[in-house]
This record gives sequence, C-alpha cells and structure tokens, in this order.
Amino acid sequence: MKKYLLSSFVLMCLYATAQVTPAVDSILMRDGKKLAADIYVPDTSLGQHYPTILVQTPYNRLFYRLQLPLGLGTNFANGHYAMVIIDWRCFYGSASACIAQPNRGEDGYDIVEWIASQSWSDGKVGTWGASALGKIQFQTAKENPPHLICSVPLVSGSQMDYDEYYEGGDYRTEYVQQLDALGFGLSTFVLANQVHNTIWQFVENANYYPSSINVPMLMIGGWYDHNTRSILTLFNGLRTSSPVAVRNQHRLLMGPWAHGGFGTTQVGTGQQGQLFYPEAAGWSDSLALVFLDYYLRNISNGWNTTPYIQYFQMGENTWQNTAAWPPTGLTNYNLYFHKNGLLDNIIPGNSTDTSTIVYDPHDPSPTVGGSTLKPGLGQGPYDQDSLVESRNDILKFTSVVLGSNVVMKGKAIAHLRVSSDMRDTDFGIRITDIYPDGRSMLLTDGITRLRFRNGYAVTDTSLASSDSISSVAIEFPDVCNTFLAGHRIRVDVTSSNYPRFDCNLNNGGSMYVAGDTLTAHNTVFLNNVNTSYIELPLIDFTGSIAEVNSELIKLNVFPNPVNNDEFSIEINSQKNNSCKIELFDILGNRISENHSVNIKEEKNVVHITTHGLSNGLYFILLTNPDGKTSSAKFSVAR
Repeated sequence: MKKYLLSSFVLMCLYATAQVTPAVDSILMRDGKKLAADIYVPDTSLGQHYPTILVQTPYNRLFYRLQLPLGLGTNFANGHYAMVIIDWRCFYGSASACIAQPNRGEDGYDIVEWIASQSWSDGKVGTWGASALGKIQFQTAKENPPHLICSVPLVSGSQMDYDEYYEGGDYRTEYVQQLDALGFGLSTFVLANQVHNTIWQFVENANYYPSSINVPMLMIGGWYDHNTRSILTLFNGLRTSSPVAVRNQHRLLMGPWAHGGFGTTQVGTGQQGQLFYPEAAGWSDSLALVFLDYYLRNISNGWNTTPYIQYFQMGENTWQNTAAWPPTGLTNYNLYFHKNGLLDNIIPGNSTDTSTIVYDPHDPSPTVGGSTLKPGLGQGPYDQDSLVESRNDILKFTSVVLGSNVVMKGKAIAHLRVSSDMRDTDFGIRITDIYPDGRSMLLTDGITRLRFRNGYAVTDTSLASSDSISSVAIEFPDVCNTFLAGHRIRVDVTSSNYPRFDCNLNNGGSMYVAGDTLTAHNTVFLNNVNTSYIELPLIDFTGSIAEVNSELIKLNVFPNPVNNDEFSIEINSQKNNSCKIELFDILGNRISENHSVNIKEEKNVVHITTHGLSNGLYFILLTNPDGKTSSAKFSVAR
C-alpha cells in the first residue's frame, strides 16, 4: 500500500508540471462497460476534422500526459492528428470494466468505431504502440473495424509461442517474473505447461493470423529485442498470406534496439546498453510519421516506393534494405571450437580433445545485458569480460584478430557435442564482438536444456545417460553485425545465464520445484571425431578466417599474472621492431600519463617494465607497420 501511495504521489507531482491536458472521457463497449480515455484534439474552433492515432495501454494512460509519443511532445494544439489513449480493460482507469478473459480485439474495434463517430474525427484511425501496445494492434486489426486504416506495432508480434517462455526448453525466469509484475499473471499457465503440448498448439494457432490482417502494417523491431523471432516470422507471413490488396503495403524496420521500457535504452534511441548508435536515433518515430502521413493524411511523400525491409547493420552502423528476409547472398560458415580456445574454420586435428565446465547452481553465470525485460538487469549490448568471462565456469573460443570485415546477417546456430556426469543440465552460449580495447560486447545468446535436446514434446524428452555423448543445437535470433577489421569473434559456453534463464538443479527430477541441487561437470568435445562449432551466416566473406589472418601478429604475455614490475611479450611477427605497443586498463583507458612504460627488445620477445600499476586486469594492444592489430589480456597480482 505504501508503494502504491508513493507512486501516486510521484505521479501527481509530475502532472503538476505537465503541459499536455487531455479531454477525459469513457468509451462504451458492446457489453455495456466503459474504458477510460484521454483525448487530445488540436484546435477545432474552425470546425476542422482530424485523423486519429489510437494508443491502447496496460501501463497507465496518465503517463502520456507528461509527453505524447512519436515526438509530438507537449505542443499538441498545432498538430495534424488527434490522439486517443485508452487504459486496457482490467488496468488502471479501466479496472472497473474487468471481466474474465476479455476480447481485446473487440474492445479495439469498438474504440476505433467510436472515434470515427466523433465530431472532430475525419473517420481515419491508425494505431501505434510498443510491446503489449503492439500486440493489441494485431488483435484489433484482426477484428477488421471499417475505419482502421493502418497500424504501427513496435517490438511485438501477434504470437504467443512456447519458445517465447521456454527458450531451448529452459524457463525464461526474469521475463515471466516481469510480466507478472506488470499485471499479466502468466506464470501459473506457463509453469503448468512445461513441454510443448496440445494446449500450446492451440494457443500458437489462435495467435498467428497474418491472413486476417487487412490494413498496412509498419512493424518495428530491434536486434537486441526478445521478440525478434516473432517479428520476422510474422512479417514474412504478412508478405505471403495477408490479403492480396494489402500484401505489398507492409513494411519492416529493424534497428540496433533492445525492447526498452525503462532507462535510456528505448526503441528508437541511440543509446543501447553500453553502446551508442547515433545513426539510428529517431528513425522509428520519423518513419512512423511518414507512414502515418501517407495513409491517414494522404500526403504524397513517396512512402509507397520505400523498401519492404530497412535494417541496421551494426558494426558498420549503416541502414540497408532488402526485399525479403533473410537477405540473399548469405553463406553459412562453420567456425570450430579448439582446445586452446581458438575459433576458426579448420576442423580440429586431435581426436580426443575436450574441455569441461564445472557448474554449481548456487553460483550461476550472471546475466549481463541482452534480451532482458526486468529492470536492473540492463538491456542490449554489455561487456561480458569482467562479470562473465572472468569466471572459471566458462569456455571461451575466440578468433584471431580479423584482417578484414566479416559481415553477418541472419541466424546463427551452435552445434555442440557434449556429455555430463548428471542426467540433466544446461548448455548456454553467448556470441560477442571483441573490440581492440578488449571489450567483449554481447550480440546474442541462447540456451538448451539437455533433456530437450531432441525436441520439446513430452515424447521427445529424455534424460541423458551419465557421461554419454549427446548432440545439442542452439538456434539464435537473427542479428546483423559486421565484425570490423581489428576485432575478434568470440563464443562463450556456459551452463547457466541467470536470471535470464532458470538454473538447472542438475538432479534430473521435476523442473521448477525445490529439490536436490547438484554440481555438474559438463564436457564439450573439441576434436575431429566429435566436433563442436558455430554456424554463422556471412556475406562478402572471400576467404577463411585463418587465411585472412595468416599474416597477423600473435602474442603471448608472460608471466601472467604479472607479479613484479616487469613482464614479457612473445611475438610471432618478424616486424616486431616497429610494432606500436599500448597498454589499457579494464575500462579501456590508455595508460600513458601516470605510468612509465620502458620497452627493450631481443629477437621475438619484448620486455616491458611498468611502475605503479595497481592490481587488476589490463590489456596490451600491438599494432604492426601494416596497421594490423593484436591484443592480449593480463593481470597484475603482486
């Protein structure tokens, strides 16, 4: 109760400074109940009529009084649109209209037609909104209200799929917890249906209906969003199955964005996690307004000639386009995991190599950024180095420094050959982009629960025999990233990623209930009999990573950790006499002013004396005369 009163007090204080004042009304539904509405209409003194943007939200319409979406801000009087913002039935101002299992599509229909009947309306209604506000747009469009003209759903599809809640058969802990906290109350249903059963089949079929969408859709998604799969699947469905008259009017915009909902990381903002994409800032609002102007205001702005799909190629940080997804010209390359931690496209030569992860459910590998929803975890690209990759429950496989750009577009798939001394456990993977300064920036991640290695139906499920070798495939959401020259590609293998995914107790018993917690020894096979590798969809990749980087310098730091004022670097380059050597701290700050660095050389060994370096992690960056770089991490522990 105190939390509710505090939130209400804060909200009232914010309203005191708000500059957007709506008309407040309630809209009658077909069952006789009313939904609370805020109505914003520009100047009607001369009898003007306006097209309307409808927003239906479960997150409290009152917050929009602080600032209207789509960059419309607070100066609404001189605008071109009316805007109606509704609280969903059962939420906030519409709580009194609550019924069991409301049909939100029918509510949307009734709202659209009510708007069209108002004196200030010109009869044209478009919808806009992100996440749950996007899903309800599909539900509304499915009911085919006559005055609905177009829709702009962000980071949302219409679907409700098993793998949205059980990725690789593993419960998405923080995601469902946050949905419960927002008032959706899905955990009871989800936990009651832990395998893909007939109930899931019914739910999935009921929520996938591209053939029922009769209005143009501008779908907007992000490469760091947790709905990327459903957005791409549904857009392809709209392009092939929606009515012929509208099929070629749908458009898709995919940016470098996470789901948003809290903090500075939002759909359409430049700041995403720990990276900044100024080239993407504002694109979602700008294109949405061009789309709405074309369909609702009849503005001849060329929207009908725009590409079907516009997408952001991270790394290069450029907007590109394609007529269909995935783009043409892709080739899948297998990059193999090696015992020494190397990631390349050469099958291992050894027939027995393995590496083992010790996984304790009491101390899981932590979630650091990614496709999260719960506040406090961070969303989007975060450096995995200090909190994830510095632990001892991880296997890291890293390419040599890239001599030319490696362009990735689409869906990666990891193929693991594994065993465990437990009958059930998890295998998870993170793909990262290693920057020259040592940052290991997360691109995407995935996981598979071992009992679901053959599928998710109850007939597919089986525990593994202790120490038997199993095949595990982990399919990742599509992502577009260019690994730039001077960067490296990394694949991290762990057996947990918590709280993004549930911690496997390793006991082989019932899931998601209290039970014995056991420590697992999980082995990944890294040889030419049982190979583990990742399959990457690459384009404009003219040679193998090994060939591209055959002339790059490799280095080895010793002793590591450094325990006195001197350490050495062994270099495999004949040009080391002319190499530029730079030191960086864990934050990527160049060490040049506060510490003296003296270098002396003999053959292929460089000795470096440092004074005053405190204990911790550091990076050394070597640049040879050709501009090629290599880096290594070392620690100081005196």
